[in-house]
Amino acid sequence: MTTFAGDGGQLQESKAPPRSARRRAREFVLQGLYQWRVGGADEADVAAQIPEMDDFAKADRDFFVTTLHRVIGQQEALTALVAAHIDRPFRELSPIEACVLLMGACELANDPETPYRVIINEAIELTKSFGGTDGHRYVNGVLDKVAAAVRPAEVEAKKGAVDARRIRTHRQVFHPGHPIGHSRPRR
Repeated sequence: MTTFAGDGGQLQESKAPPRSARRRAREFVLQGLYQWRVGGADEADVAAQIPEMDDFAKADRDFFVTTLHRVIGQQEALTALVAAHIDRPFRELSPIEACVLLMGACELANDPETPYRVIINEAIELTKSFGGTDGHRYVNGVLDKVAAAVRPAEVEAKKGAVDARRIRTHRQVFHPGHPIGHSRPRR
């Protein structure tokens, strides 16, 4: 939370937008995966310990349990899926980036009702909050490639919509006879 000078020069606290129950659950899944991957905790211990943490009551419990179980249960397949799109061995990734990539790949593969851009954006936000300085850029690039591999129709449909919007904008701005288009440079 940041403080700023409000009217009258008094310091006030600005509040960040409230996090959704799903976002909180993702944060707890990340903590659990970190304990599992780095600390060597087993799934049962993590699944029992995390719900006892402060603020867990505000998280989506079902999403937490399902996602944690899926990532750990599908770890080998998810690692192979991610490894096909990274520039180094998976074991050399930072623990946070590795856990976020596993979680993102798991959601992309198992939760078709959640749009792929939402999953990627959530992964980026987690990496910004808990990872290294530019880790979010790496996660974004890798998960974009994973999404294209796992959800090709959805990704192509989104790209097609974006391309169509760009073409419309281009035609509006650069169409001959348009009041803005084809202006001559000043001399």
